[in-house]
Amino acid sequence: MGRKSDARQRILDAGADLFGKRAYSSIGVAEVCTAAGVPKGSFYYFFPSKQALALEVVNEHWIWQRGEWNRILTGQGTVVERLRNLFVTTAEMQSEALKGTGSVTGCLFGNLALEVSSQDDPVRTRLQEIFQEQIDIVETVIREAVRGGELKSTDPRAAAKAIVAQIEGLVLFAKLFNDPGQLEQLWQNSMNLLGSEKFAAV
Repeated sequence: MGRKSDARQRILDAGADLFGKRAYSSIGVAEVCTAAGVPKGSFYYFFPSKQALALEVVNEHWIWQRGEWNRILTGQGTVVERLRNLFVTTAEMQSEALKGTGSVTGCLFGNLALEVSSQDDPVRTRLQEIFQEQIDIVETVIREAVRGGELKSTDPRAAAKAIVAQIEGLVLFAKLFNDPGQLEQLWQNSMNLLGSEKFAAV
């Protein structure tokens, strides 16, 4: 039996790396193939277009990120502690990117959203769905905290949306200024949004 080809995974890995570092519009199929070490024929065997590859990269990244968010937000500790761990992990990921590549890479979803936001594009639609799922995850945790008396929020959905938007916005600032320190206010601001300044120093 012949060796199973890993070409598809190499293409996905190359796409994820390139889309995470550079503008989506600046990356062509030929560059992805070069980075993956595969001929164009192999690319088109697995993916009909760059857009199809981007969708798969986005889906794979969300599977990983959703797992991380759920692991953190359903872990040990109070809800407030778990929320804080999510913010700490976000900041740590950007700091690690700076150490490893010399620059803050930002969020794959946020980076792509900036480019496709004005297009009627399947990637845009998928990103909208993912951001809604992120809001759902955070809303669930906020509602748990409200029920337990840890937090006060008159509108958990609006608060969750504001927190997800703040995470994306501050990560964007961290990328713009190439400074993970931009994320330091994330926890304080989030607790303010939830009307719980007393937890900001937790």
